[in-house]
Amino acid sequence: MLKEANITGNKIPSTELIITDEGRIYHLDLKPDEIGNTIILVGDQERVPTISKYFDRIEIKRSKREFITHTGLINNKRVSVISTGIGCDNIDIVINELDALVNIDFKDKCIKKEHTSLEIIRIGTCGALQENIPVDSFILSTYGLGFDGLLSFYNPIYENDEIALQKAFSQQTPWPEEANRPYFVKGNKELGNKIGKGMYAGITATANGFYGPQGRTLRLTTKVPDMNKFLNRFEYKNHKVLNFEMETSALYGLSALLGHKSCTVCAVIGNRFSNMFSENYKKTVNDLVITVLKRL
Repeated sequence: MLKEANITGNKIPSTELIITDEGRIYHLDLKPDEIGNTIILVGDQERVPTISKYFDRIEIKRSKREFITHTGLINNKRVSVISTGIGCDNIDIVINELDALVNIDFKDKCIKKEHTSLEIIRIGTCGALQENIPVDSFILSTYGLGFDGLLSFYNPIYENDEIALQKAFSQQTPWPEEANRPYFVKGNKELGNKIGKGMYAGITATANGFYGPQGRTLRLTTKVPDMNKFLNRFEYKNHKVLNFEMETSALYGLSALLGHKSCTVCAVIGNRFSNMFSENYKKTVNDLVITVLKRL
């Protein structure tokens, strides 16, 4: 996916780029010098200190709404860990504001002529969609399969492999006409190979909800009752859907458009086909955190 052309020199209106009186971006409540060029994203606020406790030194702690940021040093590398909350709508806020922190001059509110590319790694939890993937294992997302519709509000340019996957998915899956059109977007291969080495690797389905969009039924029935079975069976040129979560497609799409590198790695805490659930998922997540930090 090619990044959009940025127009430098034009001042961005205050209604588009909201900066507080303290000089901080509105939602994240951060100044440009308060993040590292390597960013770890987590959904859960409580997971931030479980990662930053491994930093050699914590320089900044900031909290606003669901967005908690700790920035510090690990092996002389400046790293920020930020909680996003759940869902692609929050990813839209976080990625756009992280990009603004490094690529927009807050004094004159103009896009900088020199582009800074961030390294963004999401550490999450997921449910496996293939019976052979055991709980407490790790998955690297090679592609995000988006059910969220977020990228439709931007101007993505999909590459041939992403278009081919989308076509194959539409042919193999009885997708509801009323729902958002699914899209595929790949993660950064270089970063993925570095962080996800030795993990299960495949497509991650990004749902825009936890219940109906992931095939769960409590008191409401779903439009496609066997959606998870169709996801399980989908295959195109050895690409298979391995897991479900709620952020990756937006992360990959916005990062690519804005010229940043991103990858998602998830701890498998449940398997939707074997009906197994992790007996100690917190330990599994902590093991994944340690693995990622060692590979930075």
